Amino acid sequence: MTEVKQDGFLALYQRNIGRVYQICRLHLKNNADAEDAAQTVFLNYWKTKPQFRDEEHEKAWFIVASRNQSRDMLRQWWRCHRADSTELENAAHWDSHEDCELLKALLALPSRCKDVMYLYYYEGYATREIAQMLECSDSAVRSQLCEGRKKLKLSLGGEYEAVTGSV
Repeated sequence: MTEVKQDGFLALYQRNIGRVYQICRLHLKNNADAEDAAQTVFLNYWKTKPQFRDEEHEKAWFIVASRNQSRDMLRQWWRCHRADSTELENAAHWDSHEDCELLKALLALPSRCKDVMYLYYYEGYATREIAQMLECSDSAVRSQLCEGRKKLKLSLGGEYEAVTGSV
């Protein structure tokens, strides 16, 4: 491998590793599995070497690849036959008590809501962009955001009040 290729991959890795790891950790709920999934995502990138139109296309590819890899790992036989780990709650990224409570509530959401909430609030994507990435309708994304907000608010001890206006 030449130094130019190595530097290009390293830059791509550094741009995307945080996002890939967070998405994997959100789905898999423990650091070790998230690390394995993140490595697999980058290994798959290395094997296929997809060409990206721009930085947004690259970002979207890694988000979808992370989500798909996490789902594949969750479907594996051995995942159903082992003890669940609570290691995620103790992760350094979630230092404050409020963050830990929010993380627990977010992890309790259905998978479809977790993805949409993460992409909308943490990654800053618009509902139209999320719909394209997840291959669903814009209205489905808005419904999942609404459902996720409602469930989060109720699980965090608040009363749900419908918010009017577009997402």
